Amino acid sequence: MIDELVRAESAVATCTDTAAWPLAEHELIAALEAAHRLEQRLAAVTLALVREVDGRGTAVAQGASSTAVWLRERLRLTVPAARRLVDLAACVDAAPTALRDALAAGAVSVEQVRVIADTVSTVQSTAGLEVADKAVGVLVGWAGQFDPVLLRKLGTRILDHVAPDIADAAARAALDAEAARAARDRHLTLSEQTDGRLRLTGTLDAEAAALLRAAIDPLSAPTGPDDTRCAGQRRRDALADVCRLVLRTGELPDSGGDAAQIVVTTSYDELTRRLGAGALDLGLHLTPETVRRLACDAAILPAVLGGTGQVLDVGRQRRLVTGRLRRALVLRDGGCAFPGCDRPPRWCDAHHIHHWADGGPTNLDNAVLLCAHHHRHLHHTDWTVRLGDDGQPEFVPPAWLDPDQLPRRNHYHRRT
Repeated sequence: MIDELVRAESAVATCTDTAAWPLAEHELIAALEAAHRLEQRLAAVTLALVREVDGRGTAVAQGASSTAVWLRERLRLTVPAARRLVDLAACVDAAPTALRDALAAGAVSVEQVRVIADTVSTVQSTAGLEVADKAVGVLVGWAGQFDPVLLRKLGTRILDHVAPDIADAAARAALDAEAARAARDRHLTLSEQTDGRLRLTGTLDAEAAALLRAAIDPLSAPTGPDDTRCAGQRRRDALADVCRLVLRTGELPDSGGDAAQIVVTTSYDELTRRLGAGALDLGLHLTPETVRRLACDAAILPAVLGGTGQVLDVGRQRRLVTGRLRRALVLRDGGCAFPGCDRPPRWCDAHHIHHWADGGPTNLDNAVLLCAHHHRHLHHTDWTVRLGDDGQPEFVPPAWLDPDQLPRRNHYHRRT
C-alpha cells in the first residue's frame, strides 16, 4: 500500500505543478470533478488506516491518552478534527459493504456516508436487513444528486420507496432516533484565543436552534441605512444583546455567592483622562474606549483603583440609572433614541451624555437610552447627543456625513 500511495502522491504533485488556466471550460469542470472524486477515495483509505490504528491500540502503546490525541500530534490536527476522524472511521467500518464500496469508488463523500449509515441503521432496526440493503442502493443513488443535509431529510422517508407498507410506523421511529442522535451530539465549545477573543463552535438540537433563532433573528436585522455590519457581525451583536438582557433580569443563578455580573478594573486617574485600559475579572484586557462605554451600563460593576492599586470604588450606585430614574428614561425615550432605530427599552443601556467619569451627574437630563450597537457607535464615532429645548434627545451627525450637522431625532418611539 505504501508504494501505491507514494505513486499517487507523485501524480498529485504533477497536477499541482500544472497550470489550470489553459484548460477549456469542460476540461476544467471534468478536472474538478475528478479531483473531488479522488479526494473521497483517499478519504476512504485514510479512514481505513485510522480505524486500524485505533483498533490496534497504537496510540495508547505510544503513550497517548487516545487515538484522537495521537492524531492531533501526528497529523497536526485540532482535537475536534481528530475526534471527527476517529468517529468517521468507526462509522465507515460499521457501514454496509455496499456503502464502503461506494466511498472507495468516490461515488459518495464521507459526510454522505455518515448520513446514509445513520439512515440505514434506523431502517435495519425497524424493517430488517433485507430492506436496509435496498435502502443503501437508493441512498447511494441519491447521493449523486443531493448534499448531506438534503440527503438526511430525504432519508426520513426512505421507507416510502423501499417498504411503503411500514413507512408510517417507521417514520415515527426514525424521528425518535433522530431526536436521540441530536441529543447525543449536542455540544457547545468555547475556545479562548491568545488575543482574548472567544471562538464558539457547536451543534444545537432542533429545539435549542429554534430558541436561538427566535432570540437573535429579530435583533440581527440592520438598524438603518448607516448600519455597515455584515450578517455575521449582526448575529454576534445580537447574541451579546441577549446576554445583556439576561444579566439585566437578575434571574441567573449566583456565581460564587454573587449575582452574575461583569467586573471591569481600571485606574480612576487614567479613566478620567480617557487613557486607561481596563481588565475583566477573567484577566482579559479592554481598550479605554470600551471601558468608558461599559461604565455606562447598569449591568457592569466598575472596580476603580487608586494610584497604589487600592480599591477606591466597586460599582458606585450613584452612577447607575435604575429604579424610578430608568422608568422615567423609558417613558421619555421609549427605546433606543438613536435616529432610525426601533430597539425597545429592554435592549437598551442608559448612556451618560456627559460621561460619569468626567463628573457627569446621573439624572434624567444627562441620560439617554441606546441599544448596544448604537451605544458602541456613539462612543467610537464623531456623533454627539444632547437634549433639545423640549427635553428630547437629538443627535448631531459628524461633518463628513452632514456638513450642516443638523440634529436628528428618532421617530419610531412614541413619546409623552
